[in-house]
Order: sequence, then structure tokens, then C-alpha cells
Amino acid sequence: MNKIAIIEEIHEEGLKLFDKNPNFSYEIIKDTSEDNLIKLLPNFNGCSLRVSKLTGKILSVCKDLKIISRHGVGYDNVDLDYIKKNNITLTITATANATAVSEHVMYMILVLSKAKLTYDNEVRTGAFKKNMKTIKTFELMDKEILIAGFGRIGKSLIKKCIGFDMRVKVYDPFLDEDTINKFGGIKANSIDDAVKSADFISIHMPLNDKTNNLINYDLIKKMKKNCIIINTARGGIINEADLNKSLDEKLIFGAGLDVFEKEPPDLDNLLLKNKKVIMSPHTSALTDECKVRMAKETVKNIIDFFENKLDKSVIVKL
Repeated sequence: MNKIAIIEEIHEEGLKLFDKNPNFSYEIIKDTSEDNLIKLLPNFNGCSLRVSKLTGKILSVCKDLKIISRHGVGYDNVDLDYIKKNNITLTITATANATAVSEHVMYMILVLSKAKLTYDNEVRTGAFKKNMKTIKTFELMDKEILIAGFGRIGKSLIKKCIGFDMRVKVYDPFLDEDTINKFGGIKANSIDDAVKSADFISIHMPLNDKTNNLINYDLIKKMKKNCIIINTARGGIINEADLNKSLDEKLIFGAGLDVFEKEPPDLDNLLLKNKKVIMSPHTSALTDECKVRMAKETVKNIIDFFENKLDKSVIVKL
């Protein structure tokens, strides 16, 4: 029997797939401290993983671990060098969260461009239309959005942007122009040039050595003053100190952040007090529907791995 560790709880609909399969047993691990994972994880030969970290120190004692199934698409919380050297398979829920995340991007774009929070507060506090002349709002029609990273989420987002009559540029060095054109986008060969004309920028890249601090003060200085940046990918792609400084200096209009360099962010993080930023606690994928899809896909990837029928498209290439 294959013993599976569920590191952090997932939706019960996913666990039901294990319940129906006599070849699997599972245990939910709620205490995800390094010490506890070092103690418990060696007893399993597969695991699911949400946001907890699997360091090399933890993995080094897990001699029977064969697969890590991510409940999501990012994997910067896994020691990739270790699993590559030790032939541990890493999978993602490749198809589950595109709709939820792309809808969250549109929500953040609309909230910022329509001054939703400001207007809502003015109605509630009796300042009905009091500051209407000084509050800036924007239409999305004929505005340009730069989608940085064009995986499944980016491909879902472009449909919604086109539905709002937006022009779409796509920066993804791994895709050719024809592929991007088929989705209605225009390929941007350089992010440095692409940001200059963008009214909105939405980030959908993994965090790695090349993308860390990609959005920094020097790059932001090239952007339009009405530009809005949305990050639902990974904290660290945007330099938070540079972003806060740029907003204070009115280099750009606003930002929407679902992810942070440190999660949760420290309470003295200046962005938490910046009224030009809207935030969510790394929950863009956590709609009720997406929770079910991710849980099912997470478990299915584990079952498929041990039954030798895993779809190669969900395997992270290391």
C-alpha cells in the first residue's frame, strides 16, 4: 500500500479519490514545522504540498519519498536541486486554477481603475460625491495590458482582457509570435520596451534567479504614470521597497498584490499602509470551485504516478 502524507489540509473531494482506492492510505499533517516534517515524512512514499517548505534538510531523511504533488502551480517552496539529484517527481495542478486567478486579476484591475474602495468608503462615511473631481477612474476599453508570462493563467486572462476591448501584449521568451498571435496578443520581445506603453501589467511568471526583483525601481521608471501592476504569481518578482517608493513618487498609479516577498508580510511593511495598493492574502486561486479542482488534481497526480499513467504535462521539468 502506498502511504501518502497530506501536508496541510485539502478539500475533502480530493481525499475521496484515495478513499475509493484500496492501494492508498493517507494521513493529514497539520503541523508543518521543519522538526515535525523531519519526524513524520520519512514514513511516507508520496506527499501533497501547499505552501509549506520542503527543504533539503527535510527531504534528506525521506528515503522512500517518490513524488511531491503540488496543490497549485508554483514550486519555489521545494528544494529543486535535491529532488533532481534524488529522482523525486514533482507535479503541479496544471489545469485547476487558471480561471480563478485570471478572474482575480480582473477584479484587482477593476477595483483600482474604478476607485471602488474609495467610492465605497465615501458613500459609507457621508462624503457622497464630495471628492468626485479629484478621484481618477479609467475605462479598460482601448487600454493596453502587458501579460508577463503566458502559461495557462495568462491564456485564460487574455480572453477576459479582449472581452473588455483591451489591447494585449505578451512577454514570454519561451513562446513564439505565432502562438501568441493565435490568442489575440502581440509578442513583446523585451520587457524593458513593453512596459513603456502598458496601462496595466499582470505578472504570471515563476520566481527564479532570472525573475527575482524583475520589477524594480529602474524598470518602473520606464512605465506610464497611469500604469497599474498586478502580481498574483510570486512575491519577490516585484521589489517591494522599490514599488512603495515608486507609488509615493507617483511614478505609477497603483498596484494589486496577492503575493509578497514574505508571507504573511511584516506589519511594518510600508506597502500595507499605502492607499494606492490593494491586497489579498495569496488567495487568488482559492475560490470554492478551484479548491475542489486543485484537491482532485493533486490527488489524481499521486494516484496516476503510482499507477504509471501520469500525464507528462503536469510534471515539472528540472
